[in-house]
Amino acid sequence: MAVTLRDVAEKAGVSVRTVSNVVNGFQHIAPATRARVQEALEELNYRPNLVARSLRQGRTGIIMLVLPEINVSYFGELAHEVVDYASLCGITVQIDESGGDSLREKQLLTALSRASWVDGVLFSSLGLRGVDLAGLAGSRPLVLLGERTARTALDHVGIDNVEAARQAVAHLIERGRTRVAAIGGSGGARDATSKYRLKGFERAVRDAGLDPEGLYLRTPDYRRGSAASAVRELLEWDERPDALFCFSDELAAGALRELYEHGVRVPDEIAVMGFDDIEASSFSTPSLSTIRPDKAGIAKAAVDTLLRRLDDPAGERREINVGFELVRRESSG
Repeated sequence: MAVTLRDVAEKAGVSVRTVSNVVNGFQHIAPATRARVQEALEELNYRPNLVARSLRQGRTGIIMLVLPEINVSYFGELAHEVVDYASLCGITVQIDESGGDSLREKQLLTALSRASWVDGVLFSSLGLRGVDLAGLAGSRPLVLLGERTARTALDHVGIDNVEAARQAVAHLIERGRTRVAAIGGSGGARDATSKYRLKGFERAVRDAGLDPEGLYLRTPDYRRGSAASAVRELLEWDERPDALFCFSDELAAGALRELYEHGVRVPDEIAVMGFDDIEASSFSTPSLSTIRPDKAGIAKAAVDTLLRRLDDPAGERREINVGFELVRRESSG
């Protein structure tokens, strides 16, 4: 027999209305009460009747999360945070990946804009222009995640990549490094992440009275093998860098391995800084200094923004910058 809201209410010692408010994501509930209800929901294995909810609210309680690559650690960890927070709001999350390909992104958004089973979409786009996004949003609320790739009237949640990168490189310079190289991404107009992290890198170097010219190595992607190739190249330079700022922890992991293979001591000879603070970074040898975006904060802001957009379709566009933290570990000295 299916578990009902009344069953959960009796278990938690609250009213049915309170349980309903928790399941439907209402914000103004005492934390202790919410926790008690959530515990009862989990213990009784309550599953909302999505068909009944749809008839009652005109909603399904399902949102879609579209990411470039699920097997990239950062996106996997972000997806976990989105699912975790959405479940507290009584929301189910479906996940798909685009590969960062503009055609695939268009196809997904076109299909989702017409899908009656999804309430809204959280979308991390790498290849679409503003006109594409505006035209494909359709009747489904759409919240953009990550670096804004185009000027649109859509809600957006991300971090200040320029300032985060500036702080990362400033940390290396403060540790006495005078020749910092940057590794990652194409730096092109469609690769907004690398464009803004490169801007932060150059700002920090120039602020220190140094010259960034010739110290940026582009990579086709953010994978470890691409960083290894870049490190092999820079080790052939007449004047090696004494620090590396990698635009992702995946790139930094590839750089660390390649430096190890060539007998280069980290951080003694070359310091290394990453970006993303994926779980593996604290377990590398040496442990990796990095930028830690508030992934839980991004997830919460994204889901809350989408839910608010459902309640207020014509409301003012929201631009939300979530915080980050500089994490100092062994690789930077």
